[in-house]
Amino acid sequence: MSATTRPATDIDVRRPRRIDCALTGPSTPAGRYLRKFWNPVYHSADIAPGTAVPLRILGESFTLYRGETGTLHLVQARCPHRGTLLSTGWIEGDEIRCFYHGWKFDPEGRCTEQPAEESAFVERIRIQSWPVREYLGLVFAYLGEDTPPELPRYREFEEFEGIVEVDSYVRDCNFFQNLENALDMAHVGFVHADNRASFRDIGLGRALRAVESDWGVTYTFTRADGKVRVQQFGMPNIFHMTALPNEEDVDWQESLFWWVPIDDTRHMQFSLHRVPLKGDAAIRFKERRQRRRSSIDIPHQTVCEAILTGRKRLQDVDPQRVDMVRLQDDIAQLGQGRLADRRAEKLGRADVGVIATRRLWEREISALLDGRPLKSWTRTPAIVPAVWGLQADRDEQLRLSATDTGARAEIIDIRPYVEVELQLDALHGAGTDGAGEP
Repeated sequence: MSATTRPATDIDVRRPRRIDCALTGPSTPAGRYLRKFWNPVYHSADIAPGTAVPLRILGESFTLYRGETGTLHLVQARCPHRGTLLSTGWIEGDEIRCFYHGWKFDPEGRCTEQPAEESAFVERIRIQSWPVREYLGLVFAYLGEDTPPELPRYREFEEFEGIVEVDSYVRDCNFFQNLENALDMAHVGFVHADNRASFRDIGLGRALRAVESDWGVTYTFTRADGKVRVQQFGMPNIFHMTALPNEEDVDWQESLFWWVPIDDTRHMQFSLHRVPLKGDAAIRFKERRQRRRSSIDIPHQTVCEAILTGRKRLQDVDPQRVDMVRLQDDIAQLGQGRLADRRAEKLGRADVGVIATRRLWEREISALLDGRPLKSWTRTPAIVPAVWGLQADRDEQLRLSATDTGARAEIIDIRPYVEVELQLDALHGAGTDGAGEP
């Protein structure tokens, strides 16, 4: 990085070794670090009481099941008896019984029955289990080996009169490429140039700044008139932003994103959008969203592959049938390769957000490897996003940390049906991981 870019970030970092932030399997440095945090791994709407599914996340295989009581549980993928997938078995109360020989396990992993053995050595058999919680329509899991911290709460998404949308997607590249993309305002005016709320000219490098916060990185762009757009990155893989209005009835939208690896070349973006609507406006909005779930019937991932292989052009895509914003980002990020090689990059002033994020990850992973204390990340009330309006500045009214006492948001799933199918195929990859996978 040149000297002219240094003032844009105040983040200090030690570089005792080259740190790979992209590979997140259980034995990798980045994987060990990411497992020290709660991560969303599934959607509540996709698993009914009394069912189990194979789950592939962070390069590992698991069994996620919902007991007949409605409570979710997460245990290892395979039965310790003969290694078959536990997700093919039966749910009995809050226990899961193996399909092959009927061994049964409770939510803590204890074996409670071995029918053919007359339970002769159940006390010696135990499978691994992990903490899991449901929150805002998402299923969060803690996959680390130590005691889990308290699950972070986002009360402004809970306690307000309006709608919270669940709108996630799967992308066929490494998660860190999408994470870096969020702290890269310079791409917006080009990749999303057809979007009327795309912030033309927002990515001027000398107007961008990335500063370490108590939560991660405060990422800002300052306009020529002095007005500032603020986005908040939360370590290790969370983004909090506000968006300008781009449809009828909606004055603003606030979003939370998590980028979670499925493996090293595929990831999920779990997305929540907070929309302040009520009454007739909320009804109209929900009707539009439900129509969109069906009208988007061509997966953006499939179209991206056709474009990257030269079989289709972006300008020929029907925007009524394909999610164009996600397709545009697909093209940019998969165009880097499914696992980007950053060794030949030439970074500039506009890359300050990317640089800041890498530095934090490298610093924290270095501390982990050296046995030094890690920073305890905290989202304080002052760490909020902000944006100006298309017609008039709205900085003051978008102080979004305040919540409506006693109000409860309505959570709706707006994922296009074709997207849900792709997500389930990707997340259920544990079912075809090969017999040698533990």
